[in-house]
Amino acid sequence: MYLNCHTFFSFKYGTLSPKALFEQARLHKVKKLVLTDINNTSAYIDMLRICNEERENYDLEVAVGIEFRRDEKLLYLGIARNNEGFEELNSYLSHYNNTGQPLLSKAPDFNHAFVIYPFGHQQPEALRENEFIGIRIREVNKIIRTPYSGFLHKLVIQHPVTFRDKKSFNTHRLLRAIGQNTLLSKLDPTTQVPDNEVMVPEEQLMTYYDRYPRIIKNTRQLLDQCHIHFDFSTDKNIACFTGSKAEDREKLKSLALEGFIRRYGPQNRTALDQLHHELDIIARQNFEAYFLVCDDIVKFAHHKNFEHVGRGSGANSIVSYCLGLTDVDPISLDLYFERFLNPERSSPPDFDIDFSWKDRDTVTAYIFNKYGEKRTALLGTHVTFSQRSVLRELGKVFGLPKKEIDNIVEYPQQYRDKDSITRLIFNYAGEMLKIPQHLSIHAGGVLITENPIHSYTATDRPPKDFPVSHFEMHAAEDMGIYKFDILSQRGLGHIKDSVATIARNRGIKEDIKRFDDFTKDSKIRKLLSQGKTMGCFYVESPAMRMLLGKLQCNDYITLVAASSIIRPGVARSGMMRAYIERHHAVKNGGSYESIHPKMDELMQETYGIMVYQEDVIKVAHHFARLSLAEADILRRGMSGKFRSRKEFQRVREQFFENCRKEGYENDVTERVWYEIESFSGYSFSKGHSASYAVESYQSLYLKAHYPLEFMVSVINNFGGFYKTEFYFHEARMDGGMVEAPCINQSEYLTIIKGKSIYIGFVHLKSLETKLGRLIPEERALNGPFKSLDNFIRRVPVGLEQIRILIRIGAFRFTQKSKRLLLWNAHMYFGSTEPRRYSRDLFEEEVKHYQLPSLETGPFEDAFDELELLGFPLCDPYKLLKPTPIGNVKTDLLRAMLQQRVEIVGYLVTTKNTRTKDGKHMHFGTFYDYEGKVFDTTHFPVVAKKYPFRGKGFYRIRGKVVEDFSYPIIEVSWMEKLPMVDKYELMQDSRDYAVVKKLKAKSGAGIKRKSKFPA
Repeated sequence: MYLNCHTFFSFKYGTLSPKALFEQARLHKVKKLVLTDINNTSAYIDMLRICNEERENYDLEVAVGIEFRRDEKLLYLGIARNNEGFEELNSYLSHYNNTGQPLLSKAPDFNHAFVIYPFGHQQPEALRENEFIGIRIREVNKIIRTPYSGFLHKLVIQHPVTFRDKKSFNTHRLLRAIGQNTLLSKLDPTTQVPDNEVMVPEEQLMTYYDRYPRIIKNTRQLLDQCHIHFDFSTDKNIACFTGSKAEDREKLKSLALEGFIRRYGPQNRTALDQLHHELDIIARQNFEAYFLVCDDIVKFAHHKNFEHVGRGSGANSIVSYCLGLTDVDPISLDLYFERFLNPERSSPPDFDIDFSWKDRDTVTAYIFNKYGEKRTALLGTHVTFSQRSVLRELGKVFGLPKKEIDNIVEYPQQYRDKDSITRLIFNYAGEMLKIPQHLSIHAGGVLITENPIHSYTATDRPPKDFPVSHFEMHAAEDMGIYKFDILSQRGLGHIKDSVATIARNRGIKEDIKRFDDFTKDSKIRKLLSQGKTMGCFYVESPAMRMLLGKLQCNDYITLVAASSIIRPGVARSGMMRAYIERHHAVKNGGSYESIHPKMDELMQETYGIMVYQEDVIKVAHHFARLSLAEADILRRGMSGKFRSRKEFQRVREQFFENCRKEGYENDVTERVWYEIESFSGYSFSKGHSASYAVESYQSLYLKAHYPLEFMVSVINNFGGFYKTEFYFHEARMDGGMVEAPCINQSEYLTIIKGKSIYIGFVHLKSLETKLGRLIPEERALNGPFKSLDNFIRRVPVGLEQIRILIRIGAFRFTQKSKRLLLWNAHMYFGSTEPRRYSRDLFEEEVKHYQLPSLETGPFEDAFDELELLGFPLCDPYKLLKPTPIGNVKTDLLRAMLQQRVEIVGYLVTTKNTRTKDGKHMHFGTFYDYEGKVFDTTHFPVVAKKYPFRGKGFYRIRGKVVEDFSYPIIEVSWMEKLPMVDKYELMQDSRDYAVVKKLKAKSGAGIKRKSKFPA
């Protein structure tokens, strides 16, 4: 009887998860329902899977449809009779999603789907055979007074299900207010639903319609005709690459053997045996098409001269290595192929291919062009409410002022019980966490199906301009559709750009593929062991810099391990600390206490600690004697979403049972299980970490030998861990002269000439992109600009844009003050004569006027740079109000262990985290007056009492501690320091003696030495 059931995939409308909808059906003994989310098909796979899993306990059948709405207005329901009808509905919705046209007011003539219109929206005599009118409870008494009374055979029960109880109804109203961007008190009643849209027993529902038994009969007949079936056990990906499985098999074998000779030569028997072993498993699993599609994508990229990195567990495969999908040798690294593929694994392998962020869209377009949009889609994902976002949104709909909302978000523990409104906010925030807000795009997943993609999902077309599936990764895998990961990253871009910049600036052609040489490079080893890795792919974050310093990492294998143990699952379980301790113990000729000898045997390289994803499979299979299929279920169970499933719980019980039979002590089994459980979907496979480490070494080589060209390339790829200001700072620390944008030197992007780095026009906040690109184009065509007047005559520019260029110093080559140039610009644009653009060889002589004396204050440039670039180009410490700068500097921290110190730091970045008991704490990264970086820890009491208050300078007091020889300041007190006031300085700008005196005072405490230009 339920033809119109919603889940929370009716975004900002529904409140029930698929599991909750199933439980409502079980509670009210409903045996069949139709799932009809609003313009969405995200929920049905989860719903069908739950029904399959629970069939022994409760047999619920689900039919599938779509509730079609336009501008929030209900148009009609479409309900699939069968799989063909579902494809019809998906194709119809997708057409309008992808073209941007509004949905039709009257549904098309579906061949395999029913249509149900709202009461009063269609004349009964105009209805087709498969079309009906839905009658809600409140509309039953209206039938007798309408033409519908003569068409009872066209009426069906339409009782929507949107929530389960009063609190769920309130959640619906809050979601609607968020969706409408309005106060809850001003929510239009027409945008929310009545509070009776809950499921009730079918006998109770039918009592509302007992005057019209024909309506009940119609509804039951319609429902009985609707069935949907999908075999979740079959692979629905592209079946063949060449046209037949036999041809695929021969092609893959031929390509792999050809690559084998190139990689290993003809004599390596061990590698050849592994190759044949892998090819045999791939053939038995019918996965040849997967490898050939990946090979075709990489070949296209090479043809376009695009760099790529193959990673994921695919890097564990010698077939992948021989095809050139990855540059990680699985033989030399002893990679565990069974993480990638094993005879008992039913799902296709997992392989990630990274391209530069500049190239990825071209590669994606190639895939869509080759396989067609009929069979291809980007994988969708669902953006859920986070704790911070839901608190902010609820604060807005309850009408709180912004300042109070900010406080609630930043300090939830303090504000949770402040008053009745905040209690409501936190009460409903808990309800709304994990409710999806909207559809988004998976980081890189591309789906290529054998049958049309609309057999399984409707698609949207967001700004990426490629269709996107409504379901996400786990649902796709349940259906038997496995993604190809076509990912983008900035690291490849800055490596490629560095090579080109080095060739331009130094005339050196670098070969960045000399990985074996890089592992022996003493300069790279020094950077690694000291954690001086800013700008380098994957190893530049404060946490990674500290880890490398603690490990005193100076080799490839240790970096591979570090790339995985930095991940949250390993780090939070204590395994990261255990790894560091054991690493130093072994390095110094000592020993360590092992959990169990078998663990040391399985993971000798990582001191008996599970570091990589395949370690879970190794331990499950060899330690707990689970089958490889069961071990892979545990590996997949690292995903929190998969962990709740019965399949995972069954394997968990088997793990403990097998360990008991093997005779392990209970505390040993519990500890091993704890380590498995701690991975939480965050760890890497070893091949993945190895691929990352190769790219890190390439970055490190460039930083070690060409630091300025490297940093310019990092800046031009816009994607590092830190803000752009600090990459310019790093370049300056390496001896670069950072110059403000100049109309005769700068390009749109940042460039380097010798050691001079000219900031690109792209970094000027308010400069129009078109103008930023036009300036270097005009200069290339017609030569350097001679003056302000010459520039204005040659480039179409308005007063506001010319003011930006003058204030940033882009006309400094004229040797005229900025104030004089601004005066001239205003004179020029204030003229009533029409503007004309000229590139004549001889220009009219510019009139010069006698102007008053125009003086400039000492920090005017710095304040202009702060406003226009977001950071000053002088030493920022010059902008600090006169103040003592402490009794220590970064270089002296190690000499002051366990002592209390005071230091002034310029904030680089912070990391907010929580302790095990949920309290907020922070880590900070600063640089001192010499420009050298130091790190701080802010435990919960201090974090609450002395919070960060944005960018700028902080006076810090605390104790210097060390963690594996890495010095850190444990903060006990902190205050933000004021910068010099722009307007006060303007008043004093004529008295330079005062300014000099202030500068002298700012050196109090210890002697200052700056790497910055005056």
